[in-house]
Amino acid sequence: MGASQQPQIAARKLARHYAVQATYQWLMTATPSHEIEAQFLTDYQDKEFDREFFHALLSGVVRDAQSLNEQIAGAIDRALEELDVVEKALLLVGSLELAEHLEVPYKVVINEHVNLAKKFGATDSHKYINGVLDQLATGLRPTETASQRKP
Repeated sequence: MGASQQPQIAARKLARHYAVQATYQWLMTATPSHEIEAQFLTDYQDKEFDREFFHALLSGVVRDAQSLNEQIAGAIDRALEELDVVEKALLLVGSLELAEHLEVPYKVVINEHVNLAKKFGATDSHKYINGVLDQLATGLRPTETASQRKP
């Protein structure tokens, strides 16, 4: 990876971080996503993050929440309502990214959300996020995951 890619990677990492926080806020408050987005853009105007990617993740989660919840429900070991809100936000953003942002390798998506789970989640929630996103990746990106798995 070249030095020219580093700023883009850092900008996407921060956009993903903010998208999880914004999704959490949306889940907790039911505030319209465009208001949450405007707040984040104002609050973090001095930060260098990929604003288009942030918008795509947040608006995609809100737009596709029902189908994303259905996908997640099929991959978890409990009722969707029993998920911690932080875990739910991580899984919503992660599953949307797996489904719609094929330019990001699935292992990167999983790793980024595991790291966010370590930062925001309960003690071992990163292990749970890892397992669920890995299972979702197998269904959403069968060719990519099959080519990466060891025989």
